[in-house]
Amino acid sequence: MSEATGNDGAGTGRTGPVRVVLVDDHAMFRTGVRAELAQAADSVDVVAEAADTAEAITVVSELRPDVVLLDVHLPGGGGVEVLRQCLPQLPDVRFLALSVSDAAEDVIGTIRAGARGYVTKTITGDDLVAAIVRVADGDAVFSPRLAGFVLDAFAGSEAPSVDDDFDRLTQREREVLRLIARGYAYKEIAKELFISVKTVETHVSAVLRKLQLSNRYELTRWATDRRLI
Repeated sequence: MSEATGNDGAGTGRTGPVRVVLVDDHAMFRTGVRAELAQAADSVDVVAEAADTAEAITVVSELRPDVVLLDVHLPGGGGVEVLRQCLPQLPDVRFLALSVSDAAEDVIGTIRAGARGYVTKTITGDDLVAAIVRVADGDAVFSPRLAGFVLDAFAGSEAPSVDDDFDRLTQREREVLRLIARGYAYKEIAKELFISVKTVETHVSAVLRKLQLSNRYELTRWATDRRLI
């Protein structure tokens, strides 16, 4: 099954490849995505990159690309802030979230802010190209398991509640928490988030302290009870 799903769009009459701005705070990840997309140069053209919220807003406003490939967790306010600043002035620019997070609150919050789709970083290069083109053509595109979150939210059901303890965590600590709760080893988390094992250990210690938990097993139970995994 294809990673990204959505309805076929009618097309926009665009000629040439989709012009894309790639927004992510990890340089190594941007390099990898750019290399994947370069294999489909007839369909997608990465015209610029940005590494944080302020840079993204500036680059998108100046270049007015067809699609912004947007990480959800960015320094300086995050993907939602980019959407909030750009969409009122640039209604024709379409945003596709590409994130390590598949948490319901991230998906719903990003779509409510105006993104046209949300796919996770497990997506293949071919499926990512297809998702970008479809968003450019007017589709709403989601990784399969995420579509249910959006349907539920816009059918009137509430997003999973998150308590004050969770709000005290930084964006990076939330990412580490979810991966730990899913059973990832420290080395696997380091690889997934492009950080060192030592940094992972620091984040885990901070999460346990802030949540007043003793170990990763308690953390997993805490996250499961709140539907964060």
